[in-house]
Amino acid sequence: MTVTDADPGKRETETNGAGDGSARPSRDEAEAAVRTLLHWIGEDPDREGLLDTPKRVVKAYEELFAGYGSDPEEILTRTFSETEGYDEMVILRDIRFESHCEHHMLPVIGRGHVAYLPDRRVVGISKLARVIEAYAKRLQIQERMTAQIANAIQNVLEPKGVAVVLRAAHQCMTCRGVHKPGVTMTTSHMIGAFRSNPATRQEFLSMVCDSGRGGYSEA
Repeated sequence: MTVTDADPGKRETETNGAGDGSARPSRDEAEAAVRTLLHWIGEDPDREGLLDTPKRVVKAYEELFAGYGSDPEEILTRTFSETEGYDEMVILRDIRFESHCEHHMLPVIGRGHVAYLPDRRVVGISKLARVIEAYAKRLQIQERMTAQIANAIQNVLEPKGVAVVLRAAHQCMTCRGVHKPGVTMTTSHMIGAFRSNPATRQEFLSMVCDSGRGGYSEA
């Protein structure tokens, strides 16, 4: 078993992250939208401290939602077949991610654990972390993101099985709404041997379990 811890001012028609082919607003339009929100909350976008805020917000959004410009399956395409017959579980644990809930656009911060049982090919471990990053940097719900990560690995590597566990805190319920800080959500998606073989599934869960707390490791 292996365990390892375009011109910004120009409006162009392109396929956005939702794949609906609609026109993507220009940077100027995005900055104007931020100004509108500042007006709406009761602020003055023209006061000194806020003059550059629209530009900063748009620049931050480029980083926070960079996943729309990534193809997670493409990330996994460079694989290695010279494994000397290695066919035991490969696990990458405690992969920190930052995402945003699609309902309120508030942060979702957590950690992911990924495992697969190689068949003919293995992939560099950094690629597994990059797949999580690609899906996290989009508007998400945790359940869908968990399945997307597992399915991408299964589709490209075609292993004997894939397991993904995500645990995260959602600020849409910790800093608004029910205001319940300290609450985390855990989701899992099992494919192949991890779903059909209880012993394989339990081996994976025992490796990502925080025995001191009796649950998955903290986000």
